[in-house]
Amino acid sequence: MGEVHLLVSPTGGRGRAAAAAPRVRRVIEEHGHTPVDISGATAAETADATRAAVAAGARRLIAVGGDGTLHLALQGAADSDAALGLVPAGTGNDFARVFGLFGLSVEQAAARALGPTRPVDLIRTDRSRWMALNLTGGFTVDVNERTDRLRFPRGPSRYTVATLLTMPGLRYRELAVTVDGERSECRSALFVIANTPTFGGGMAICPDADPADGLLDVCVVGAASRTTMLRLLPKVFKGGHVGHKHVEMLRGRTITIEGEPMDLVGDGEPIGQAPITVEAVPGALNFAAGA
Repeated sequence: MGEVHLLVSPTGGRGRAAAAAPRVRRVIEEHGHTPVDISGATAAETADATRAAVAAGARRLIAVGGDGTLHLALQGAADSDAALGLVPAGTGNDFARVFGLFGLSVEQAAARALGPTRPVDLIRTDRSRWMALNLTGGFTVDVNERTDRLRFPRGPSRYTVATLLTMPGLRYRELAVTVDGERSECRSALFVIANTPTFGGGMAICPDADPADGLLDVCVVGAASRTTMLRLLPKVFKGGHVGHKHVEMLRGRTITIEGEPMDLVGDGEPIGQAPITVEAVPGALNFAAGA
């Protein structure tokens, strides 16, 4: 028995995370543990609190929220002995989908977050930032910004609506992608470096990505027209874009993105601007996904 540290997103899922928190605390107590809330008032405070808790010897953390809350928890839990669990209560919940947590009740997810762990690969940037899902730039970042501004609809369909609203402003960037020393250049609408298959609430952008293979998958969409992008959009949910002439799929351990300046987003959170180098770090997270 011992303490279980909680990170609760105050805005995750438009309030669903905050509403779930008392139920998660109950499950923790029923399992004989003491819940300790380390949620900060800001994202930076939450990340700092996680680092401090792990440095002080925290053995188990649970993120209650979406992929953004998980991202904050990683900044302390990654490359440590601490176990991290997740109760999905966000908008996209893409990491939860990988491990069969999406669609579970709060109580079921909380119980799994207290259960056995498994090693999971993570993405590490050359800025000492950790990510669980992906790093992206280009049109996807523009869509992410639009999604954050939308008040309606709720849930994963927000990403689809935001994509359609952002499409008229589609633009292309000159991009250089180096994968394990092999460099290629293109005019690109977007790129995604992925540790897990989906983003944007279930869109299988890198359908073969596996967070246990020690590698990262890369999807680069070239200078596809708006019409082509609209045709590709519904196919992405099942990975049907793979093989299209404007889509290049790559895989490797270390990826460098260069080219004209562009904003980058990792796990839905701002990361800074390119150029950037990222690498897969095998087994960097002890993830409590249950049996």
